[in-house]
Amino acid sequence: MHDDRRITEVRLTRFVRERIDPAVYSRTVPLTLSSWDVPDEPVPALEAMRQQFQPLEHGTAWGKPWSTRWLRLQGDVPESWGTGPDTTVEVVVDLGFTVQTPGFQCEGIAWRPDGTIIKAVSPRNRYIPLKLLGTGMAVDFYVEAAANPDLAQDWTFAATPYGDKSTAGSAPHYRLGTIAIAELNQTVWELQQDVWTLSGLMEQLPLELPRRHEILRALERMMDVMDPDDVAGTAAAGREALAGVLAQPAYASAHQLVATGHAHIDSAWLWPVRETVRKCARTFSNVVALMDENPDFVFSCSSAQQLSWIKESYPELFSRIREKVRAGQFVPVGGMWVESDTNMPGGEAMARQFIEGKSFFLSEFGVDCREAWLPDSFGYSAALPQIVKSAGSRWFLTQKISWNQTNRMPHHTFNWEGIDGTRLFTHFPPVDTYNAELSGRELAHAERNYRDHGRGTVSLVPFGYGDGGGGPTREMLSAAARTADLEGSPKVRIGSAESFFRQAEEEYAALPVWVGEMYLELHRGTYTSQARTKKGNRRSEHLLREAELWCATAAVRTDAAFEYPAAELKRLWQLVLLQQFHDILPGSSIAWVHQDAERNYQAIKAALEAIISQAAAAALGAGERTFLLNAAPHARNGVPALAAAEPATQGGPVRTSGQDGGYVLDNGVIRAVLDADGLLSSLQDYASGREAIAPGQRGNLLELHRDTPNEWDAWDIDEFYRRNVTALTGAESVRLEEGPDGATVVVERLAGTSPVTQRITLAPGSPSLAITTSVDWQEQEKLLKLGFALDVRADRSASETQFGHVFRPTHTNTSWEAAKFEICAHRWIHVGEPGYGVAVSNSSTYGHDVARNIREADGGTTTTVRLSLLRAPKFPDPTADRGRHELTVTVRPGADIGAAVEEGYRTNLAPRLVKGAAPVEPLVSVGTPGLVVEAVKLAEDGSGDVVVRLYESLGQRTAGRIKANFPVRDVVVTDLLERPTEAPGVSAGAGGVELKLRPFQLVTLRFVR
Repeated sequence: MHDDRRITEVRLTRFVRERIDPAVYSRTVPLTLSSWDVPDEPVPALEAMRQQFQPLEHGTAWGKPWSTRWLRLQGDVPESWGTGPDTTVEVVVDLGFTVQTPGFQCEGIAWRPDGTIIKAVSPRNRYIPLKLLGTGMAVDFYVEAAANPDLAQDWTFAATPYGDKSTAGSAPHYRLGTIAIAELNQTVWELQQDVWTLSGLMEQLPLELPRRHEILRALERMMDVMDPDDVAGTAAAGREALAGVLAQPAYASAHQLVATGHAHIDSAWLWPVRETVRKCARTFSNVVALMDENPDFVFSCSSAQQLSWIKESYPELFSRIREKVRAGQFVPVGGMWVESDTNMPGGEAMARQFIEGKSFFLSEFGVDCREAWLPDSFGYSAALPQIVKSAGSRWFLTQKISWNQTNRMPHHTFNWEGIDGTRLFTHFPPVDTYNAELSGRELAHAERNYRDHGRGTVSLVPFGYGDGGGGPTREMLSAAARTADLEGSPKVRIGSAESFFRQAEEEYAALPVWVGEMYLELHRGTYTSQARTKKGNRRSEHLLREAELWCATAAVRTDAAFEYPAAELKRLWQLVLLQQFHDILPGSSIAWVHQDAERNYQAIKAALEAIISQAAAAALGAGERTFLLNAAPHARNGVPALAAAEPATQGGPVRTSGQDGGYVLDNGVIRAVLDADGLLSSLQDYASGREAIAPGQRGNLLELHRDTPNEWDAWDIDEFYRRNVTALTGAESVRLEEGPDGATVVVERLAGTSPVTQRITLAPGSPSLAITTSVDWQEQEKLLKLGFALDVRADRSASETQFGHVFRPTHTNTSWEAAKFEICAHRWIHVGEPGYGVAVSNSSTYGHDVARNIREADGGTTTTVRLSLLRAPKFPDPTADRGRHELTVTVRPGADIGAAVEEGYRTNLAPRLVKGAAPVEPLVSVGTPGLVVEAVKLAEDGSGDVVVRLYESLGQRTAGRIKANFPVRDVVVTDLLERPTEAPGVSAGAGGVELKLRPFQLVTLRFVR
């Protein structure tokens, strides 16, 4: 037989484009339009409908960036329309869409005149069934049209002014398309879906497989039997020609795919938070409308924050969602407040993501989410398995690791083992997207790509337009129905994430294990971009710690005369948690988003400072004595952990002297030498006598790198940044300042054109040298690093993560290690050899790198620790990080891991001096330094019980005791949601708690008053 395959395929493409697609709507009649432009920010629907609407022509240009135009659509359906056996009437609304990038352009939502939502209109979901209008054959409704600019720009990563309203301009971006009453031919639409599914499957099948050619010939017969001039009249014959190949059952061994509806909605990204609220309303109204027509359709919805917005702003829609939750169709998943970043949030914040998220889903829907759901976050902390399990969940899902640039994860279904030994059942959907359309290409890829064939037979497919929202469509549900049992295709069934996980668990018992963090080999720049956002997050986390501690202390010590501000603390926590979303805290959003975040952080600070002041005044009483409030889990200046007392003297004076144009600072604990360039040429601790700085090297070295990643500017640091570097060794001035709080060497220099002032301070009795770097940052596409070349033979570094630390090799033996050229650490990073180490702490920096080399002169090893201070990417915010910054780093020689933990708290919890009448004993006392109290608060249920969260911080078995310093009736071990549970190694009773914890074990205790 002659091979005419390509000829037939080309014929099919044109037949669909020119014959089938235009025949879906056989007749249209335009609607009468009128409009009202919102002057500034969006307004409620009923307020908009009260305005004066002006007549509007079809095809009008509209849409100043970020503006809103309300349209009123009116008309009458012709009498004969929709009366045929296979026809229905719809309204088609085209706001000026393109077929590309749904969710990254203009969008709309349709409203009835009574202020209830109908559904959204978007680039690939433009229809509104007439029956949803509730007006019979008359059409009269409104569309709230949002002129969101397309910042994706085909992912060219070019700088754009549209991310800030003040620079976005006023030129219209869109032109209205077809807005009309339309008659839908159901048979033609069904034929369109048949062809889409079969042709997509055919293209994925091998040429040598007979099935491919059977489908081709069936499609050919379909075109032959149909009349191109009467598609509607011959569509049934076309469907009949395809019925045979559509009825062929799947192979017995075909991979199974559980397809769950989904709409990944970034809580902020290339749009501000205010627009996300409307994106959620659009998407969820689409979903609910689709559920009304398809009772088997299941939609998985994460992010309690987004549903909280709906409850507040769209209560009628929220009620409809509640009904669908009860019906098992609208399924809350994830149990987190937002789909947060997991690299940078602190331990307590990561716990609160689950506490707030799961509590919301339980209280609003009675649903206890069992899976963590983070398809798009940029890598996954090794502490996460324990946190997920401690929240009462048992499964984990992500897709993002498929973006790795270098290495491919060896499994799609496996046990993930965290830093404490907790194992978590984990799945990566092999479809490699969380925005599937259930196309033939996607389904075939999922089957081919699945790495656990022979052991597992099932994987998950989240389907629906996402990132900018939109969700599933009726076309996707049609594809799922056609591929439920179709030869050559995996078997698709609609279901919930829980149904998938239970099936996968049951069939795949002997799971492989992945140990440690799941490091994303991409987006490493997110540890550094938008430094002000990161500083606001770090400061807020610690202020919340202080506020809860002192409020709990005041409430207990005053017998509840001080009212614990539970509602306000919850509100502030939720605001902080929102900003830990995986495109806000990582610094990968538009300017508008980060401006909002910085304003929010300022408001959070003001509110928490006021709360702390009120609590301290209540706890200490009125008086003129000076007390230090020590919120740290370690004693400070003679004040016990978690207590308030008069501080002791810090130590003897700091001795200073000049040396070769530089200065020597010596407080009897450590000795630092700053040379004439303001660089650290020597750092010694008297306890060990060791020199921390490598021979011939210097610390406090600022380096300016070219930073031009291949793509994803704010997200990525590419390894070749290292090849272009300027060491900032020259100083404009170096001077000494002395005072009662220690001695400071002040160094001024330039980083490119950006003035830099460093204050290098040694305080009396301090075991560490503090370096505060102030920069007026004006660079573009540059990376500023601060490095310390240390005389330590470290084969690995330890970086703080949530409730512990993670070790990473300093060598690059394998591609996995080489890929970790930029790593994340929280408050500290430590490098050491047996018997000696150095800790480097920071006040708000997350990006680090650690390298090692062997010195030719003496054969010793130099381990260099560098912190990434600032970047200057051009997309999506071309002004990212411009302006003034202040970043503090400390270096502590002779430090073990315990000292590193303590140093991290010292750097981030500044001494708080207040006036009062009497000291305050800590609510709880822990006698073992390795057991660190992370949170002290009152119970969520309002009982007044005290909840304490602590963890083993050293990475070793640690025993100790925690006792309450107030009357206690009982002590109960709980999970993160404060529900009673059991914990190995914990013996609790009214007399106190005996602890024998495994490395990094996390424990939550409820002290019943």
